[in-house]
Amino acid sequence: MADQSTNPSIMDPKAPHPLHQIAETPTHKLLLKQWLKEEELILNRISFKETQIDSIRKEITNLHIFFFLFHSLSLLLLFNSSSKNPPSLACKRSWLPSLSSLLCSLGFIWAFRYKSDVESHLEKLLEREKEDGKLLSKCVEELKKKGVEFDLLKEVDALRRAKSLRVEAKEVKKWSTRDLVTFFFFSVSCLVLGLTRIILCN
Repeated sequence: MADQSTNPSIMDPKAPHPLHQIAETPTHKLLLKQWLKEEELILNRISFKETQIDSIRKEITNLHIFFFLFHSLSLLLLFNSSSKNPPSLACKRSWLPSLSSLLCSLGFIWAFRYKSDVESHLEKLLEREKEDGKLLSKCVEELKKKGVEFDLLKEVDALRRAKSLRVEAKEVKKWSTRDLVTFFFFSVSCLVLGLTRIILCN
């Protein structure tokens, strides 16, 4: 009896583990299942968007290669044809290859811009998915740590506010990388037009 009176904490029941509390509380248990399922869905969406971005980047790289191949081959063919035809005749008809080169260049530039815009849009969506995943993981950890002490209304409302009031705090850039790339390819297209004129008229 003396030992029991001196160590009353031995007889006191231990508080159940937070996960055990969650298992015994239907609302907390259901919420944890939903959040774990949502975490898995977010990871799947992140993986899918990363695959899409890789595919778009490969397409942009291929467009770069085709752009330079097209103009290199067209200049080579023009040089060969100009050496076989009289300079005056080739110069008079120089508007035809120049127009073709210009139209093809504009087509390539439009494709660059379109693919770049798609890539930028996917990157923003991927960033949002990652932020949602971080917020959800934080709430799951808090739920597992606190158990029944986890305030459902307060924490869920905080999660919703974080998603709805999330503002992208980014500096506004006057020039983006896509603009510089577009300007570069436009400059190359103008250079090709000048070379076409020089090859056919000289």
